[in-house]
Amino acid sequence: MQINDDLGTPVIVHAARHDWVPSPSAGVDRRMLYREGEEVARATSIVRYAPGSAFPSHTHHGGEEILVLDGTFQDEHGDYPAGCYFRNPPGTAHKPAAEDGCTIFVRLWQFRAGDTEQVVRAPGEGERTDVREGARTARLLFDDGAERVVLEEWVPGATVTVENTRGLEFLVVAGGVMAEGDTLEPQSWGRLPAGHPLIARVGADGATVWIKDAPLQHRDVLAIPG
Repeated sequence: MQINDDLGTPVIVHAARHDWVPSPSAGVDRRMLYREGEEVARATSIVRYAPGSAFPSHTHHGGEEILVLDGTFQDEHGDYPAGCYFRNPPGTAHKPAAEDGCTIFVRLWQFRAGDTEQVVRAPGEGERTDVREGARTARLLFDDGAERVVLEEWVPGATVTVENTRGLEFLVVAGGVMAEGDTLEPQSWGRLPAGHPLIARVGADGATVWIKDAPLQHRDVLAIPG
């Protein structure tokens, strides 16, 4: 399965307007944003857990990166309410579930060789970092030199420019913006190749935006078996 796999082309996906696609586990559905592969795939998705649903225990051989959008995501290691961000590096395992239901943003098989740092950020955690023009706050979720992940709150009516020297991926978490000639709402996801900056006009309610500044695919990204 190939979905938005041309990394050299800007892409915007309004995930909230898409139908949910069932996963192999009952009660767990997906909106696929990017995918290369079948059930084991290099993928970026919005995933919804119905109340009481669970996914079988599994190991993330290619790593997993998650932002909890609503509800409480759970596994045997703890509970992760909306706003939690974490990175499960290659080799980690868990049994995810959601007693009361949740929605998460997930990136799979996009870790590079040697990326072994496990990160868990509770809501509101993360180092305060430089605020770009048009932003109210910026929290650094992860930065190891090869990629930088921030969560920013943007001021209503502002124009925000995010420069792009190596690749950008972003998700509107709350509020809305105008960008790429389109209106972006919660669960709108974008990916821009290097050299294509994000220039956004913030809506009347402001916006919360997750941003990854990194190559769209690392040269040493882990290979998917088979």
